[in-house]
Amino acid sequence: MPHDGATPVNDTPLIDGLLDLTAAAVPPVETLLATAQGKVRAMVTEGDRVSGARIEAEQTATHGLAWLATYVEALRQMQRWAERLDAAGRFGEVEALILQIGFGEYLWQIYGGLPMSQGEILRPQDIGLSQDDQRAMMHPAVMRLTQEGNSQAARMRLVECMRERSAEATVGDPGLDEEFEMIREQFVRFSRERVLPDAHEWHLKDELIPQKIISEMADLGVFGLTIPEEFGGLGLPKVSMCVVSEELSRGYIGVGSLGTRSEIAAELILCGGTEAQKAKWLPGLASGDILPTAVFTEPNTGSDLGALKTKAVKNADGDWALNGNKTWITHAARTHVMTVLARTMPGTDDYKGLSMFLAEKTPGTDDAPWQDEGISGGEIEVLGYRGMKEYTLNFDDFEVKGENLLGGAEGQGFKQLMQTFESARIQTAARAVGVAQSALDVAMAYAEDRKQFGKPLIAFPRVASKLAMMAVEIMVARQLTYFAAHEKDEDRRCDLEAGMAKLLGARVAWAAADNGLQIHGGNGFALEYPISRILCDARILNIFEGAAEIQAQVIARRLLS
Repeated sequence: MPHDGATPVNDTPLIDGLLDLTAAAVPPVETLLATAQGKVRAMVTEGDRVSGARIEAEQTATHGLAWLATYVEALRQMQRWAERLDAAGRFGEVEALILQIGFGEYLWQIYGGLPMSQGEILRPQDIGLSQDDQRAMMHPAVMRLTQEGNSQAARMRLVECMRERSAEATVGDPGLDEEFEMIREQFVRFSRERVLPDAHEWHLKDELIPQKIISEMADLGVFGLTIPEEFGGLGLPKVSMCVVSEELSRGYIGVGSLGTRSEIAAELILCGGTEAQKAKWLPGLASGDILPTAVFTEPNTGSDLGALKTKAVKNADGDWALNGNKTWITHAARTHVMTVLARTMPGTDDYKGLSMFLAEKTPGTDDAPWQDEGISGGEIEVLGYRGMKEYTLNFDDFEVKGENLLGGAEGQGFKQLMQTFESARIQTAARAVGVAQSALDVAMAYAEDRKQFGKPLIAFPRVASKLAMMAVEIMVARQLTYFAAHEKDEDRRCDLEAGMAKLLGARVAWAAADNGLQIHGGNGFALEYPISRILCDARILNIFEGAAEIQAQVIARRLLS
């Protein structure tokens, strides 16, 4: 039965034979993608080789190809999700509505225009596709899904189902195995009980996340999820990291991001460290006794890591002296070790001269963040993504022990860092899903409670449609993220899949937060409402761990190589 004030949906809007239709719709978009790859490759080829300069000159086309490929992969993964659930007897009405609406919407966007950002809509002609090329989409399954899939009736019915679920539940079955579902439920409770009640106050006061919360997270194993058991971790797959990061970020992105520091540091050491370095650092990282921070970015370099200027010079004792400036260093003050990328090879001006250090430091406080000689810095005030604080760092002959050169070899820093990008981007995609889910949570609650013209906001179709599309796109981004994590767990190269998950997840989080604020109307612009924080937190996701443009560039290069 519909809730009071809701628009009733008498007949199911579900399409008969849905799974067969969605399965039949995937090959046509794969054909279109293959055609687009050929067209864009022709645009960027000089002689018999793909030209980096041409890729840059044709950014709209190349980045558009990356977005198209991301959408096609998203549809593939949604189909696989639905088929797995169906085989397990878990594919119900909510899951069918999500699949139907998702396919209906994304197929239309592929045909008519993909949103690369609010002001950039990719049209088929931008990637060289003609009307004849698009005839691949003139398939009966595609045509029926575009006409009937994302209907108002389907969206309204999905929202009716959403209103019947508990506040802690996700919309639809994520398709997790029992082990991961138990982990999810544990962190749903932790987030609801220990994070959510205070998150907005931490944000408004721009406070560091309390040490007690960090200790409780450590007790739950957050910092050692994927670290092997032999080093004190839990030895779980990357999917567990996705589940935990999502639910913690659903409470507060700052809490969900604490584990990222340990994930990056541990991956650096596991992939590039010596046995002695693994034995020294990994158990402390896993237990949370050692909190790390990543020190890579410099002023005026941004994503161009090969242009870094911070230098490390070896002295007669075999130790190193760091000199230079870093910026956008998250959680720098309270941490025990810095993973620092610095130039150690004189005469180089590219990534080949970079080395990675595990630079030990003394944890500081709000009042006295820097405790060691040779290090100073200042706080960068930020709109959102608070709780750990952002800093500039200055090194002035800061001493690093010789034994803390990662892997004991110079010139390997950039390569070592690249090995962590897959995991970092998968984890960022999971954080994005969590932020999007938090936007849906608060928007749904507000739309239920707020009355206008004698009925709740949720009864109005355009409000309900916003909520429905949030739920659908959250599931799409989630499945793409799980897929990337699975590829990583199988030890397959997944920079493409991780990049796609991060690219789409960040857009979905921003859209959800923006629509959530719109549902709040003027109240959403008031600092007292959590949606104002969620909007600020969502915005950073399109920037860090590779801005959307960089992400699209990386994906395009892989597709065209």
